[in-house]
Amino acid sequence: MKRKQAIRKWIFILLLLLVAIVYIYPVFLMYMNSLKPFGEIVKDAIALPTKMEWENYTYVVNKIKYYKLFMNNVIITVIGIAGIVLFSSMAAYMMDRRRNRYTRFAHLLITTPMLIPFQTIMITLLKAMNVIHLSGSKIGLGIQYWGFGIPMATFIFYNFMKTIPKELDESAMIDGASTHTTFFRVIFPLLKSVTVTVIVLDVMWIWNDFLLPLLMVNSSNETKTLVLAAYTFVGQMNTKWHYAMAAMVLAVTPSIIIFILLQKYIVEGVVAGAVKG
Repeated sequence: MKRKQAIRKWIFILLLLLVAIVYIYPVFLMYMNSLKPFGEIVKDAIALPTKMEWENYTYVVNKIKYYKLFMNNVIITVIGIAGIVLFSSMAAYMMDRRRNRYTRFAHLLITTPMLIPFQTIMITLLKAMNVIHLSGSKIGLGIQYWGFGIPMATFIFYNFMKTIPKELDESAMIDGASTHTTFFRVIFPLLKSVTVTVIVLDVMWIWNDFLLPLLMVNSSNETKTLVLAAYTFVGQMNTKWHYAMAAMVLAVTPSIIIFILLQKYIVEGVVAGAVKG
């Protein structure tokens, strides 16, 4: 019996390794080809580089004004994350603590947009943003992410909120705390693990997003994001693959580092919700 369990365990581990390799290998190729000269990439994209071309990164940093675009990404991401976390956590709190037909309808109304593909509304969205002057702006783009990120974040916060005893609210009310004070002083600190989960997932999404920035901020080099800048090396007739790969590495590496540093909090958030629920 123990031998069969050990065999199943090793088979499961091998399957996980195989899946991991399938996902990691393209990323490995991106990093590897970013250090090759153009000729080697064209000759054999999967071969190891014969010489490390660190000049690829130097050229890309200077060409796309990397530090300027990095700050653009930071501004857009911070604005998007701040609004998503604030409004979705507050909405989840009120819908959980004030359960009635109105809050149930509000919950349905807020979470339904998760089912709507972005491609079906992007033209209408672009025209609407032009009318209210939110296109072509880093701040405007960050605000737009609220609408796309709040439904999923509210869903996550709402399910976790049900694990927090309502007696905490009652105790705070008895001490004279308002609903606003109760949420920010008592409830929100208890949402640390799920808040970090939402932040990490949305940082990975907003930082590496391509389509929405392409529609909203691609008209000016002053408002472009890192991913859009990497795409400038891809042409219809000629693509500078060595620069494109280096630019993509510079674009996605910060979000990967954030994920690696904070991934334990995602596990904590999932486990906490499962245990308390």
